[in-house]
Amino acid sequence: MRTTSRGLFLTLALTPLLAGCFVSGEQGSGSDAEGGSAGRLRVALAVPPVQALSPYSNDATVLSKLSVAEGLTALDKNGAAAPSLAKSWTQTGPTTWTFELRKATFQDGTPFTAESVVNALAHADAAETKPRVLSDVTLTAKAEDADTVTISTKAADPVLPLRLASPALAILSGKAYGKDGTVSPVGTGTGPFEITKLTGKSKAALDRYDGYWGGKAKASGIDVTWIADGTARANALRGGDVDIAEWIPTAQAKLLDDKTRHEVPSVRTDSLVLNTGSGLFTDPALRAAAREAVNGSVLVDSVFGGYADPAQGLFGPAVSWAAGKRVEVTGRAEAATTAQVKARTKGKTLRLATYTNRAELPEAATVLQQQLEKAGFTVKQDVREYTQMEADLLAGKYDGLVFSRVTLLDTGDAVAYLASDFTSDGVYNIAGLKDSKVDRAVKSAAEEGDMPKRQQKIMEAEAEILRTDAVVPLVHEKVVQGIATDVDGVLLDPRERSLIDVDTRLK
Repeated sequence: MRTTSRGLFLTLALTPLLAGCFVSGEQGSGSDAEGGSAGRLRVALAVPPVQALSPYSNDATVLSKLSVAEGLTALDKNGAAAPSLAKSWTQTGPTTWTFELRKATFQDGTPFTAESVVNALAHADAAETKPRVLSDVTLTAKAEDADTVTISTKAADPVLPLRLASPALAILSGKAYGKDGTVSPVGTGTGPFEITKLTGKSKAALDRYDGYWGGKAKASGIDVTWIADGTARANALRGGDVDIAEWIPTAQAKLLDDKTRHEVPSVRTDSLVLNTGSGLFTDPALRAAAREAVNGSVLVDSVFGGYADPAQGLFGPAVSWAAGKRVEVTGRAEAATTAQVKARTKGKTLRLATYTNRAELPEAATVLQQQLEKAGFTVKQDVREYTQMEADLLAGKYDGLVFSRVTLLDTGDAVAYLASDFTSDGVYNIAGLKDSKVDRAVKSAAEEGDMPKRQQKIMEAEAEILRTDAVVPLVHEKVVQGIATDVDGVLLDPRERSLIDVDTRLK
């Protein structure tokens, strides 16, 4: 049957299948006879498209949430690699894996083959801005025959099957890839729902793709509206204008009927990210002062209404193995005193950014501003919708960012997150961090194939990152999803990459 993450806690049990062979039967199929077309689902999503739903941007998760496109693998309920477009795989050497492909057809009618995989992965590797999941690895794919592909890496990559489950590495048909480097998933995926129309950053229409290898979806289509304002999303659900509304703000959650409010443990951590590459926080003593000034625990009740836990580090309770392997942070810089902060920042303003897509973040930024000002900083906020500020964030135009990050989004393995966000050549290194000890610690974790040892090295890398004060964890969120009572089969996923699949339907 089709693997889902329906209402289950993330345990991230990276099982021996990573180092051996895994074979599973075909996914279950829902047909009109078994459930029929239950009408179109109306969905309100929070973050409007950045790059017309390109898988090489943050839009990639939309393709997986709406079951538009698929990778060679998927993640099961325990965070382990499971079959998707690949039905089995074998590790044939330290840097080589062979994948056997299932029979499938793209939504434009062209067949899915090994050459499709080679083409898709080559485009991902050549993208002007590489997907975060490839920030620490280079893949080379070779078609052995129509149904077999070999994928090699320059260095050993023990979690390659997990990496290939990333929405950013979805396999699209050849016509998806433009000569100018753009990628369009409109009508080019393999999933049970096909994008038929994308209206700017506001709406999308999806129809059921009846040629899906896993069987016909039970809903006839999906109508998507992007509503950046969280209160407006909650109101749309209460008013009956949508059937599913993601990321209900905690202030609105208790206003929903108990039967429509669904709390999900999340691997999402909210942090204050400090720009170490330019501006005020190139000074380690000022970063340390900011770290000592902020107190994330006060946000749990005042801002998140109890739908969060005080941060213990980069990884929270939903990453079940983290707490028992956490490493003490040592070697931090001595914090500047309030008088020293005022002297060193005289005439300079701390540019503090956050975004409106998650309603709690502007409130959290206001609390942090007060805490930082008490420590001697002069703070000015810049609060906008995320897509309007992403380029500026990556360009280092802010001193601090109140940021909400799904730490296991890209691969289900924490190394990819650490590599993309905190290593010297990380493609999502908003902190601008360049620290040789951090680079070595992340590299050591990436090379470790034994899973318990890998997890321990991940926590050692976490300690090295926290030592730099490039990031100050605040809270570990609990996500609230709004689902109308006449909807069945919505996926409640701690990793926030799944929402609707073949079994989701109106009752």
